[in-house]
Amino acid sequence: MPKVFVTRRIPEVGPQKLRRQSGWEVAQWDRDEVIPRDTLLQSVRGCDAILSLLTERIDAELLEAAGPQLQVVANLAVGFDNFVVPEMSRRGVIGTNTPDVLTDTTADLAFALMMATARMLPQAQKYVLDGKWTTWEPLGFLGQDIHHATLGLIGLGRIGAAVARRGAGFDMKVIYYDAYRRQDLEQQFGYQYRDSLETVLGEADFVSLHTPLTDETRHLMNAQRLAMMKPTAILINTSRGPVVDPQALYQALKAGTIWAAGLDVTEPEPLPVGDPLLTLHNCLVVPHIASASVNTRNAMSELAADNIINVLSGRAPKTPVNREVVEQKGLR
Repeated sequence: MPKVFVTRRIPEVGPQKLRRQSGWEVAQWDRDEVIPRDTLLQSVRGCDAILSLLTERIDAELLEAAGPQLQVVANLAVGFDNFVVPEMSRRGVIGTNTPDVLTDTTADLAFALMMATARMLPQAQKYVLDGKWTTWEPLGFLGQDIHHATLGLIGLGRIGAAVARRGAGFDMKVIYYDAYRRQDLEQQFGYQYRDSLETVLGEADFVSLHTPLTDETRHLMNAQRLAMMKPTAILINTSRGPVVDPQALYQALKAGTIWAAGLDVTEPEPLPVGDPLLTLHNCLVVPHIASASVNTRNAMSELAADNIINVLSGRAPKTPVNREVVEQKGLR
């Protein structure tokens, strides 16, 4: 009898699909909070599959606790920096993620952060709620234009390309830096490649980060690179919090080195009450909601469940992250 553990309360479409599998035992940490590590290690014992979130580190300790029958860990996220992939692969455990289904929803949120920070929407709303709105003010809440501005993308993968399409709709000039040049998109849409991150930072009015978290990208946006941006520029991060050095960002925003920042992800996450970034009027922080639409979260939940069902049924998962293990097992 296959045994599956779901590490958090998630949209029910996925867990329900798992429970409909004949003879399967599906257990779940049914709370809207991170499962304590000790509870997690106990809960995964004897499991054939785990449906995890980014908050659960899938490392040697957890894999050992689960036992040798563990076949697949399905992340409810496009990212998988919580996976220790070499250790998973060494043990023959397949890891999966949920790409594609959240691309456009995440791009929507990135663009919403651009608009909200550029036009000072949070500050303007607070002004109204505080009872300070008494007349039309010619000099009140003067923001930055989005139309005809230069959008600089760090990473032109699925989500970066979706943000680029939205920028083009606002007549923005789209420039980008990526380790993999996308000449197809340049020819099709007129995006302009820059051969260095630093060049993009110097030209862009909006810098939107779309890079995975790796040793190379941790604190990619540090004090030196933030200083390369225009004083009127806005930084948007919907990728991973540690891509930005939070202390350096605080100093840059406070000093006016850059104009504003919009963050869906932070370091640490969540930010504690009283964190310096939360004291700044020009820093908009939202609680990791880039994929938070009903349709998208349902699709993520279903895809994660489908990956588990496929592997435990002897088929290849739809979206593996260590494809070599799938091939080693001969799954198709």
